Amino acid sequence: MKTIQNTFMRYEMKYLVSAEQRRAITELMGEYMVLDEYGRSMICNIYYDTPDMRLVRRSIEKPVYKEKLRVRCYGTASTEDKVFVELKKKYDDVVFKRRVSMTAGQAEKYLAGECGSPKQNQIVNEIDYFITEYKNLAPAAFVGYEREAYYAKDDPNLRITFDDNLVWRDYDLSLSDGLYGNPLLTSGQSLMEIKVSSAMPLWLTHKLSELKIFKVTFSKYGNAYKTMMGMPTEGAIYCA
Repeated sequence: MKTIQNTFMRYEMKYLVSAEQRRAITELMGEYMVLDEYGRSMICNIYYDTPDMRLVRRSIEKPVYKEKLRVRCYGTASTEDKVFVELKKKYDDVVFKRRVSMTAGQAEKYLAGECGSPKQNQIVNEIDYFITEYKNLAPAAFVGYEREAYYAKDDPNLRITFDDNLVWRDYDLSLSDGLYGNPLLTSGQSLMEIKVSSAMPLWLTHKLSELKIFKVTFSKYGNAYKTMMGMPTEGAIYCA
């Protein structure tokens, strides 16, 4: 049985790529990387925020340190299905993610302050502190996408993911309703994320340079909020 990882510390770099760029880089990746056990999956997230949207507003100001709280599931989740309550923090370019699993029903009640977490550990203590610090947290936005995930044959800490059909909505804030809403990518575009614990391998940096694929600032929840508010989003490119 696969051990579920609940703590992460890594560098995450994001790139918006066209269909042609994606084909070129995945062809090279075949020499160095393989699909992970989930292959292509649907990921659904509910982001929690304060009534005045304090968390996302701070995030889009690009502070040195920022944090967010979400509930994530793979596929859809009814009340008794497993989800992850995730606390994600970023300091400079380093991402720290802590998460605990529970059922969707337990997560909803826990984050609403109706009960404690069914598990007690250091991660839960950190989430409890976050909930106390940011009072009156409530579901603020759904963000979902289809993901294709790979890891390196010689280094499982090197991961590359491609997200497609990236959508958001500020209504029907449920993990059981499926993938629909307002698009955050243009036609033919994918969000590629490279996740590493140290330096990026040379074969990858050379290919990114050759294909003129450049790092962008792209927060899924942040861009959802900007779209919601009628603000220009960051990182957009347009594919022919």
